[in-house]
Amino acid sequence: MTFARRDVLFLITAAAMAGIGGRASAGDTVVKVSLWDKGDMSMDMLGKGKPMGMAMPGGDMGMATMGVKTDAETVPAGQVTFEVTNDSKGMIHEMVISPVGDATVALPYLTEEEKVDEDASGHLGEVAELDPGKGGSLKIDLKPGSYILFCNIPGHYVLGMWTLLTVTG
Repeated sequence: MTFARRDVLFLITAAAMAGIGGRASAGDTVVKVSLWDKGDMSMDMLGKGKPMGMAMPGGDMGMATMGVKTDAETVPAGQVTFEVTNDSKGMIHEMVISPVGDATVALPYLTEEEKVDEDASGHLGEVAELDPGKGGSLKIDLKPGSYILFCNIPGHYVLGMWTLLTVTG
């Protein structure tokens, strides 16, 4: 069977429009997530300032030495794929996602362990311990509401390593 050039171009265009070839299907959203820190001095800050976890009193996020940055603050409900990269040069980081009912209420925090109680916070999934420069992904179905993305390596959350994400209906 022989195809004319225009027939081949039509098939390629139709396949691309149908999402063939590894593209996300209609309705899927991709959020790029960067886990960052200011180097070794980040952990030196632990205990020297007020904690910067969500709704923790007195914290100044302007002093954060670590963080979670996303390329979107709001996404539509449905399948969301988080493409997570640890942009640190020397620290391991992770990304955990939990629902947030009220952003003025602190997450349950285990002071002795210096981390969020993931079970009590309603942990929905994670991209676990990423070495510096490495990446991973998490695909999850999200309903409308607020969510927090945070690193739960001991000490990282209170150094400002979190961000909020809004999912619209």
